[in-house]
Amino acid sequence: MINVAIADAHGVVREGLRQTLQASGGFDIVGEAFDGASTLALARITDAVLLTLGLSMRGVHGLDLIPLIKTTNPSLRILVVTMQAEESYAARAFKAGASGYITKACSPVDFIDAARRVAAGGVYVSLAVANQFAQGLSDTASAMPHQRLSARELEILLRIAAGESQTVIAQKLGLSTKTISTHRTNVLEKMGFATDAALVRYAMRHGLVEEDGLDAL
Repeated sequence: MINVAIADAHGVVREGLRQTLQASGGFDIVGEAFDGASTLALARITDAVLLTLGLSMRGVHGLDLIPLIKTTNPSLRILVVTMQAEESYAARAFKAGASGYITKACSPVDFIDAARRVAAGGVYVSLAVANQFAQGLSDTASAMPHQRLSARELEILLRIAAGESQTVIAQKLGLSTKTISTHRTNVLEKMGFATDAALVRYAMRHGLVEEDGLDAL
């Protein structure tokens, strides 16, 4: 039996992952977390072998959580489960200490395969993310402006591009509107843009956002 902990900001996602794992057999769900603080608390006490981790967390972004989790519990294997197939997210996740990266658009069979492989000590990358890597092989790490952003700044860019206001973003991420405004300013400066409209055009042109937004990121 493989002990698994689930961390995701959305209750419906946690329930879906729980049901998928339990239905497959061989997995025991030993804990759940819903934000950065509860994920770190869970990592400190869990006897799980595997942690499935969503990226869009209140307080601390999932990419920033990964090294903290590995410091707290070095043996805990991390499988990132997210809607975001952007390869720069995946690259940062692996660099931070994750062992797997799969999108929420995957099939239950692929998710179970990823969970088993990562729990057993292997590495897993979903086909959607692998395609992104392949497309970017000829590019340098700094070729695209959005690749110079921090994990939180990249999330702010994607949420602005998806039509969310600064107030809504602050509420969803558990941050102050002033903090979101500071991130937005940094994003504009790093990318050389003057307006949100320019960010939206950039994100759409490079396929960084989907039409249905980021609620399940």
